Formats: sequence, C-alpha cells, structure tokens
Amino acid sequence: MSFVATLTQSSTTVNPNRTLMRLYDLALIVAASALVAMGLLMVYSASIALADGPKYANYGRYFFVMRHSIFVVVGIMVALVVWTIPLSWWQKMIWPLFGMTMVLLMLVLMPGIGREVNGATRWLSLGPVNFQPSELMKLVSVLFAAAYVLRKQHQLHSFVHGFLPMAFAMGFVGLLLLLEPDLGALIVIMAIAMGVLFLGGINAKVFSFLVLVLMSMFLLLIWASPWRRARLFAYLDPWDDANMYGSAYQLSHSLIAIGRGEWFGVGLGSSVEKLHYLPEAHTDFIVSVIGEELGFVGIALVVVLFAIVVWRAFEIGRQSIALDRVFNGLVAQGIGVWFAVQAFINMGVCLGLLPTKGLTLPLVSYGGSGIVMNFVALALVARADYENRSMMCGGRA
Repeated sequence: MSFVATLTQSSTTVNPNRTLMRLYDLALIVAASALVAMGLLMVYSASIALADGPKYANYGRYFFVMRHSIFVVVGIMVALVVWTIPLSWWQKMIWPLFGMTMVLLMLVLMPGIGREVNGATRWLSLGPVNFQPSELMKLVSVLFAAAYVLRKQHQLHSFVHGFLPMAFAMGFVGLLLLLEPDLGALIVIMAIAMGVLFLGGINAKVFSFLVLVLMSMFLLLIWASPWRRARLFAYLDPWDDANMYGSAYQLSHSLIAIGRGEWFGVGLGSSVEKLHYLPEAHTDFIVSVIGEELGFVGIALVVVLFAIVVWRAFEIGRQSIALDRVFNGLVAQGIGVWFAVQAFINMGVCLGLLPTKGLTLPLVSYGGSGIVMNFVALALVARADYENRSMMCGGRA
C-alpha cells in the first residue's frame, strides 16, 4: 500500500495544473497481486502435507509457505529498487548483464560449484538458498533482444546482419542450458527472443526460417534423448498401464486431480492428490491442485488474471513505442511474451495439452530466484508505464 500511496502522491507533484492521472497501471498491479496472493494460498495448501512423508519429514508443515513468503517479500523489495531505475540505464548496461549471466550459466556446469537435483545441474548454492541463473537469463534475454532490435532496426531485413548475430548469441545460451539440462528454460528464452524480433519487425522470410529451424532442433533433441522420447509417447497415451506408472505418472495424477475438481472444486485444502500422489504439487503442478480444490472456476480465474497481466504489458509497450520509446516498448512486450509462453506451457502440461516439462507458473508456484525475477520483470513493465505517464502529464520520463 505504501508503494501505491507514494505513486499516488507523485501524480500530484509532476504537474498538478495539467492532470491528476495516476502514474501506475491499476489493472496490472491488481492482477499481479491477485496471482501472488493465490500463489501464497495454494503453496500453503499444496505443501502442508509434505512433512508427513519421509522426504520432507524434517521440514515442518509451514516450511515451504514460509520460504515462499520470504521470497515474495524479497522480490517486492528488489522490484521497488528496480522501479526507481530508468530503463535507459538497463539499455546501457545490457552487455555487462549478458556477460555476467553467461558466466553464471557456465559456473553452474563446473563440478563442485553447480548443485545437482534429480539429475539436473541448474542451481548455484548461496548459503541457505539456491540461485537458478536460467531464471535471470529469461529477464536478460528480454533486455538483450530489445537492445539488439533497437541497434539493428535498419538491418533486420538482412539475414547476415540482422539475424545471424542474434542466432549465435542465443545458440551459445541454448548450448549451456542443454548441458544442464533445462529444455523448459531454453524454450521460454527462445520464445522471448523470437517474440521480440517479430515485434521489432524482422523480415517475415527470415522469421519463418527461424521458426522452422527451431522446431526441427527441438524435435531432434526429443528424438535423440530416450527419456524425452518416452515422455512424448507417454503424453500421447497417459492411461496406458506402462505409462501411468512410468513416464506419465505425474500427468495421469494431474488429470485425476483436475477431474476431481469438476466445476467448483472439492474445497480449499481438501485435495487428495497433494497427499504424496502428485509429485511437485507445490511447484510445476500447482495448477492441478488449484483445479482439484477450486475447480474449473479456479483455473479460469488464473487464466483471466494472466490474460490481464499480458494484455497490460503489451498495451504499455504499445504506448511506449507510440511515444518513440522503442526500447521500453519492446521490453514491456517481451516480458508479456515471457509470462504468456511460460504460463501457457505450465498450464498446458497440467491439463494434458503438452508433454510434461519442468516449468513453474509465474508469480504462483513455489520458488526462489524464479519468483524474484518475476517481480523484477513486472517492475520493468511498471517503470515503462511510469515513464509513459510522466511524459503524457508533461513531466520528464
């Protein structure tokens, strides 16, 4: 509330003789806050029973919701700091940020430094918390792609000068992510880069070629990996006995949970699947718990809230571009692409529309670095909106 109050007060000091326009986007803040609040509630509901099992016997019933609450508070604090920094500063700092993030992605792969969980090495241990550099790379890829489009805006129709440099940079990022491996983060980052290039006006033929190449690469990666191939075939027939107790175990229990919820759910806290039947119920499959406890209405509410966040991000980006602040506009729309793609994949997996992939639901799922980066991303969108409104009020951006 203090953040909103500060913004409200500032709206009367920029140029009180001209307008009383708010210097923040109310719909964006309300929708994002609702998702965060729902996330806190559902993380608590989905994780409270984990302490009854042997894997988390020493954690306590409130361990995950308390840590998630701390990450939310940290995310809000970092977001408030980021909101005070002009987007022009981020544009100037993109190369140091990109280089630093690449170094972190390489550190993850070094023996004794990167932390391995379930066969994947994606985390750096920072005392009591683990930091996931791929989450930072999602944010940096938005800034990098926006700065690239602005720098190459007169060469985007050229394959050699407009496409290849970006392809090499993203290809190196993709190689590091595949070595972890983290195919989910790779898909999101590539979608961000492609989305910003498309919005920036890349040549249609080059863009179509890029889509074709990326789809071919992903299919090749799936076919060359036996366990990814098994997940794909299990997704096509999750109720086969071999799949139900094997590669499609999570998917089948996710579908059971959502089916039990029907229209209005079985009631908050009454989920059965979260009682050690559905793995990762508080992270990757939190939508399944929402569907079981709150029903179709709960899932529909989540979809509507994400639609509002994405819509406002794209609208703020459109306004920025109209005000000749192209970098701001591409950053806002790139973050909209990020949230839309990751939310679609997460919910698509839980609903059986897509093969199982380890991606969290932004702003909702339990997480540390992921939730903090989500808040930072929203702060950049809010900053772009603030600069737009400041200009329209007659003040300085």
